[in-house]
Amino acid sequence: MTGDRLDESVARAASRQARVSLRVGQPENSPDWVKCAELLSDASRFDGWRDRLAGWLRDQYGEAPERTVSGYLMTWYLSVPGYLAALLFHHERRVPSLRPEHLAFRMARPRPHPDAIAVLDRRFVCLPDDPAAGTPDATVVPDERALAAVLRGRFTAHAARFVTTFAPSVRFGRHTLWAAATDALDDSMLLAGRYGGDEGAGVVDGALLLPDRFAPLTSASTMRPGDGGTGWTRRRESCCFHYLIESGKGPCATCPRVLPR
Repeated sequence: MTGDRLDESVARAASRQARVSLRVGQPENSPDWVKCAELLSDASRFDGWRDRLAGWLRDQYGEAPERTVSGYLMTWYLSVPGYLAALLFHHERRVPSLRPEHLAFRMARPRPHPDAIAVLDRRFVCLPDDPAAGTPDATVVPDERALAAVLRGRFTAHAARFVTTFAPSVRFGRHTLWAAATDALDDSMLLAGRYGGDEGAGVVDGALLLPDRFAPLTSASTMRPGDGGTGWTRRRESCCFHYLIESGKGPCATCPRVLPR
């Protein structure tokens, strides 16, 4: 790493993948951007997102089962803190603030998934050899295990606020919601490695982040070699409920309904 600001870390991490845009700071006067804290302040704030997604599903498949809509929303929302954190940990060995007040995302059109993420606070946690160690924005921890614990704790705190807000409005138990949170964290680390060109490194970081189950998360990392011994995959802890759409593709290959432990 040659720079020391979070802006530079985010730019480097963003350049290693094309799944979403990443930035520091939220653009002004952009109606498609939403702050995580605003969504989590009131469950009814998810209604507009739910309506947009249901409309898109009906356009694509002719139906929008309630559980499918809710399954997509929980997966998409939790990927915002999960994917941002995984990218910065994997590529930069930094952990930003994951507080809902410090994250925002942009909803794409017409499929209303998060296609851009903004971190709104410039402070971060890093290792002793980070070039920013000792600067006002950096908090130093002694080693990678400690840094992974910071990431896990910050993500879990954000996910807890999501579960508290979202649970009363859906027909899912809290175990399902926490399973989705576990998936968001573990899957994001696998993707960080895959998109960065070293899938195995993502697997190593997944094991560092989730070496065991840390309740309320529902499992340790479930990454495993893919069929035929090429590449890596993982068994999901949660279901996206896409299989409920009659014209859809059925259960995903990594769904817990079809893939044994």
